[in-house]
Amino acid sequence: MKAKSNTLRVIRITLAAFFFTAVTLLFLGLGTRFNMWLGWVAKIQFLPALMALDFVVLAVLTVLTLIFGRMYCSVICPLGVMQDIFGWFGKKHKIHYSYSPEKRWLRYTVLVVFIVCLIVDFAPVTTLLAPYSAYGRIVNSLFRPLYDLLGNALAAIDTHYEWYVFSDVQIWMRSVTTFLVALLTLIIPGVLAWRNGRTYCNTVCPVGTILSFFSRFSLLRVQLDKDKCKNCSLCERKCKASAINIKTGIVDYSRCVVCGDCLTECRHDALHYRPITLSHQDNTPKSPDGEPDLKRRAMLTGAALAIGTAAIAQAKIKVDGGLAAIEEKKAPHRQTPVLPPGSLSARNMQRHCTACQLCVSACPEDVLRPSYAPSRFMQPEMSFERGFCRPECTSCSQVCPTTAIHPIKPEEKTALHIGHAVWIAENCIPVANGDQCGACAHHCPADAIQMVEFTTADGRHVSVPAVDNERCIGCGKCEYLCPARPFSAIYVEGNIMHHYE
Repeated sequence: MKAKSNTLRVIRITLAAFFFTAVTLLFLGLGTRFNMWLGWVAKIQFLPALMALDFVVLAVLTVLTLIFGRMYCSVICPLGVMQDIFGWFGKKHKIHYSYSPEKRWLRYTVLVVFIVCLIVDFAPVTTLLAPYSAYGRIVNSLFRPLYDLLGNALAAIDTHYEWYVFSDVQIWMRSVTTFLVALLTLIIPGVLAWRNGRTYCNTVCPVGTILSFFSRFSLLRVQLDKDKCKNCSLCERKCKASAINIKTGIVDYSRCVVCGDCLTECRHDALHYRPITLSHQDNTPKSPDGEPDLKRRAMLTGAALAIGTAAIAQAKIKVDGGLAAIEEKKAPHRQTPVLPPGSLSARNMQRHCTACQLCVSACPEDVLRPSYAPSRFMQPEMSFERGFCRPECTSCSQVCPTTAIHPIKPEEKTALHIGHAVWIAENCIPVANGDQCGACAHHCPADAIQMVEFTTADGRHVSVPAVDNERCIGCGKCEYLCPARPFSAIYVEGNIMHHYE
């Protein structure tokens, strides 16, 4: 039995290593081909599937939980696997766990707050609590710069020997706010995991709370044989979920993440992971009168239904408050943010985006960055200080695990109007000092800008751009290439609803 228990643990660790590595590589931005191969690991995450109303994935994850327990939390969820890594370091320092009662009030309070915030589209809470998205921000904001730094070092060596295999990339901080959020998300769950195991998963994470309802009724469970148990407490000390109470001989299946650590530690063959039968003790949490807590089950069922309702709730459209200064150029104050092509509208983005930053990582032109606006906190928007949205590029739409950005083809994108250019006379070089320019008209890929004669306030006749909004697609090339500093003389306002010609 010992060998079998070790085998189960090895299988779990192997699968967890695969999913964790795949998700991490996705957020490191290794390229379109890699995203095509392993993009599915992002789409099978619970909350993105819920936001996308992908009922097939949700059904599969639910069935897996009903059969195996909360295997999702210890195998597929990257934030859960990250906590296991921190917990492993804690074990190396001889830190032991112990049973603790379930903190129902905290778990359900967080879940209710999460549901309400989903319904009203209060992004600062929903994006912070989404476990997959939280890990994505950690990789994109903290690990990605280190990865790029290593790539630049290899590129320097590569160039020295004239191999030209690696290319140099510019390292920059897309959002200070997102960086700080990612840093706290790494530190807080990490310290909790190092000291107390799966505390974050079993007290804060809304996905863990939802899955805990189904795991109570799973077919396969960790079961304690009281006749063989010697009360040595090894299993309880190794349980990262604090779910084993050796004094009562009960395992809390709502918190057990089926890691298998307890099975390998038991020296008396008293723990088994096997199908539940009527002859086995029912470890369902009881109410004070000894009967199953049906009210608790009903509340969790209602919470799960409320989550589904929240995913299709109506949203209010709000405007962005602008972006911070980035190097030499400054972003203009946009009345309407420019959203990624395929996002359809600001409303669709608010309803379905989990702010995971995968599209930001995949953007090859560094056009996407997290928003500061409270209504779309850390959700992607476009700004053109470092590049423009190439008409042939559809990277962001191909990697989005929800329907926040719908997949589009290059031929569709060239006719998709996501914004329109606006000319600011006082910033324009011909108006300001009389020099000829025309860079915006010369480089416009949609031929939407023409140079026309304009009379300045002091009577000078100069050529300035005139924008045909019927042809402008909002790619931002004019804004990016405009030589005016610090603000471009022409910038892009987003369209509330994206449309084709």
